[in-house]
Amino acid sequence: MFDTKAVILVLDDLAIWQKLNVTAFLATGLASAAPEAMGAPYEDASGRVFARLLGQPVLVFAATPEDLRRAHRVSGEKGLLTAAYVRAMFSTGHDAANREAFKAEPADAPDLVGIAIRGPKKDVDKATKGAKLHP
Repeated sequence: MFDTKAVILVLDDLAIWQKLNVTAFLATGLASAAPEAMGAPYEDASGRVFARLLGQPVLVFAATPEDLRRAHRVSGEKGLLTAAYVRAMFSTGHDAANREAFKAEPADAPDLVGIAIRGPKKDVDKATKGAKLHP
C-alpha cells in the first residue's frame, strides 16, 4: 500500500520516560520533514477538529548501539530522510541547546539513542536489518 516505510529505532536500555521522549521527538522530525506523508485532520462526531497524523504506520524498534550505528550509516549512504537524537540532548532544556549538543557530536560516530528514518522500503529495511520491533 505504501512505497515508503517509516521507522524509529530507540536504544533499548533507556529508561521508559527516555524511550517515550525520544520516540515523540523523532516522530515530529519525520512529520515536519515529510509534509506529504501527513494525513488529513481528524474530526470527531461533534465536529471538533484534531491535528493531522502521519498517514502511514511507523514501526518502532528496540535498538542496540550497533543497530543505531548501522541505521545512521545506511541512511546517510542512501540519502534517506533521517531524524536523530543524541544522549547529550537529555541534559539540555530547550531546542537551541539541543541543536548545539547535536552539532558537537562527531559526524561519523554520534552518541545516538534514537534515529528515525523514512524512505523507500528496501533501503529502510537495509538500514534496520537485524533490529527487533519494540515489545
